[in-house]
Amino acid sequence: MSTSRLTLAVREHGLTLPSEGRIAVFAPRLDADLSALDRARVEVIQPLKPDHDGFAQAGFETVIEESDRYCVAVVFLPRAKAQGRDLLARAAACADFVIVDGQKTDGIESFLKECRKRADLSGSVSKSHGRIFWFEGGDFEGWRAAETQDAGEGFVTRAGVFSADGIDPASQALAEALPPKLGRVVADLGAGWGYLSAQILKRDGVEVVHLVEADHVALDCARLNVADERAQFHWDDVRSFKPGSRVDTVVMNPPFHTSRRAEPDLGVQFIRTAAKVLAPSGHLWMVANRHLPYEAALRESFVKVDEVAGDRSFKILHAQRPSRVKR
Repeated sequence: MSTSRLTLAVREHGLTLPSEGRIAVFAPRLDADLSALDRARVEVIQPLKPDHDGFAQAGFETVIEESDRYCVAVVFLPRAKAQGRDLLARAAACADFVIVDGQKTDGIESFLKECRKRADLSGSVSKSHGRIFWFEGGDFEGWRAAETQDAGEGFVTRAGVFSADGIDPASQALAEALPPKLGRVVADLGAGWGYLSAQILKRDGVEVVHLVEADHVALDCARLNVADERAQFHWDDVRSFKPGSRVDTVVMNPPFHTSRRAEPDLGVQFIRTAAKVLAPSGHLWMVANRHLPYEAALRESFVKVDEVAGDRSFKILHAQRPSRVKR
C-alpha cells in the first residue's frame, strides 16, 4: 500500500503532532489510513453507519458528533462543498490545530486557497491527486451550516445529505408511480431525509413504515420530516437490515456510488435485502438511473419484473414475489 498523505506529512514534511491529548478525525472513509495517529487517542467522528462500525471494529473510539476539546482535528474532505465547510468550521471550533486532507476532484485546492485567507497555514503536501495542509487558529465560524435548510413542500434537510437542496426528481417520480395500496408494513430502504416515506404514509392501510438509512444526519432530518407514530427509524446499513417480521412492500431509490465512480453493486445489494425482508407475495418498487443494469439482479431475486415508468434519465421498476433460491 502506498504511503498516505497524512503519513508522508508526518514523516517527511514537518507535520508534528502533540504527544498528548485527544485527536478528532472528521468523516474518514474506511479506506483512510490513520496509522500516523495514536489510535488510543483518536476519536473518529463518522455518522455513516458502515464506516462508523468499521472503525469501531478496528478498535477506534467512534462517535457521531464531536464533544468538548481536542488537541488536533483532522478533516477528510467530502464531496459536498457545504458539508466540507461545515466540517472544517466544526474542527476549528473544537481544536486549535487543524489538518485537512482531500482529493483535487473534491475541491481541496479551492479549500486551500480559501483557508489561506482565514488562517496562517503551517504546511502543505501534494500527492496522489490530492493535498493535505495544516494550520493553527483562524476564523471559520461563517462556514458553519445551518441546523436545517428548506427543501421545499415543508421538508427540511442539512448540508451533505443526498438531495439537500430539494426533492429528488427520481424519488418524486417513484412516489407518483406507487399504487394506492401498499399493504400494512412497508420498508423504505435508503430512506434519506424521508421524502418517500412521507408519501408512503399517505397510502390507505399503511400501519408501519420502516425508514432504514445509513447516514445519521439524514435520518435526523427524516425524524423531523416524518412526524408520524407509524414511522420506525433505523440507523442501519441496508445490506444487513433485518426487520422483526416480513414486510409487504419495499420502496427504494438506492445509492449507486460512494465516490464519483458509479458502483451498481450497491443497488444490487439493496435488491437482495429487499428480497430477504419481503413476504412471499411481496412487492418491490424502485427507481434507478437509466444506465444502471439492475434488471438481471431483479430477475435473480424475483419471479416477475417490469419497467412501469420512466424517461431518458431514469426508470421505475416493479418486482413481485421474491424467490427463495438465493438467500
